[in-house]
Amino acid sequence: MSSKNMKFNTKTIHGGQSPDKAYGSVMPPIYQTSTYAQTTPGGHKGYEYSRTHNPTRHALEQSFASIENGNFGLAFGSGLAAIDAIIKLLQPGDEVISTNDLYGGTYRLFTKVFEKFQIKFHFVGMENSSHIEHHINAKTKLIWVETPTNPMLNIIDIKAVAAVAKKHNVLLAVDNTFATPYLQQPLDLGADIVMHSATKYLGGHSDVVMGALAVKDKTLAEQLYFIQNASGAVCGPQDSFLVLRGIKTLHVRMQRHCENGKAVAEFLESHPKVETVYWPGLSTHPNHDIAVAQMTDFGGMLSFTTKGNNYEEAIKVVERLRVFTLAESLGGVESLAGHPASMTHASIPKEEREKTGVVDSLIRLSVGIEDQHDLIEDLRQALDG
Repeated sequence: MSSKNMKFNTKTIHGGQSPDKAYGSVMPPIYQTSTYAQTTPGGHKGYEYSRTHNPTRHALEQSFASIENGNFGLAFGSGLAAIDAIIKLLQPGDEVISTNDLYGGTYRLFTKVFEKFQIKFHFVGMENSSHIEHHINAKTKLIWVETPTNPMLNIIDIKAVAAVAKKHNVLLAVDNTFATPYLQQPLDLGADIVMHSATKYLGGHSDVVMGALAVKDKTLAEQLYFIQNASGAVCGPQDSFLVLRGIKTLHVRMQRHCENGKAVAEFLESHPKVETVYWPGLSTHPNHDIAVAQMTDFGGMLSFTTKGNNYEEAIKVVERLRVFTLAESLGGVESLAGHPASMTHASIPKEEREKTGVVDSLIRLSVGIEDQHDLIEDLRQALDG
């Protein structure tokens, strides 16, 4: 059966994959090698140097493409390395329109690294896609979207933004890390590039750092492959093996992440010490209808604020957690809690953070796959003190 005809749950296991040609190994072997023997100069079996190609990484890249309904996949040493490759498609003087609520590392890369090379970034609230168009000019070459956003869980209408991008002949890239292709497939909604921090849900076990890209267009893929090889920010075969193994259980893990996320969101919404809960599955979420239209479920990421917007109280809550681990990152089988203002988003100036809702009392949760009763009781004791 062709990968393109497989249902998603089958693609995670079989998509783009085939038994190893050497000995029929069902799982791709870890080709822990930097170079490959040649019978004559240029005479090789498709692999000559592992920065350029590696069979284990190649198997993973085919899986990335399959689960995102793309034609080409690329694996990088981190999510930021994958984003770095996308921005290297641009030239000095080009402009990028980015959502204004986004991962702090992305903001830092845009403003502290690429602005020095005369690439201009506009940070725009995209919950209403009409806000984008008046920022577009002849220099605009890329629209950068996160949805759901990090950490405010804003929902952006990918189809509507794609229509704007196509109208102006601008590339659209979507960071799909929070949703994963289990919940949302941006290429099918009109995006040109989909990006993941594969460190998170695709790996799923908090034991590897990696980035992923998937595209449909061959010319765009060739440009990105050139940058990947020329810049060299690739991942190793051991990490490729781990993420490929993680993808094989993505669908069953995401089912539990979604179930637990819903239970935790509903508990927090009813707790007297909680001010606001940000989770797209709640009917009170501003763009809930768009989430329903473009996502199959609502994920395990959520944020909430404690009443009084008190920094010290928020810190006490996360310090009292016992089942949730206070740590950066997200998307693993274990539940994690973070304080964005002092952790993941500390690289964004306070006045800019607060414009998007990242206030001192905001707590972000990555809800894992533990028993939901234990998660809720842990949050109850932490909030009640």
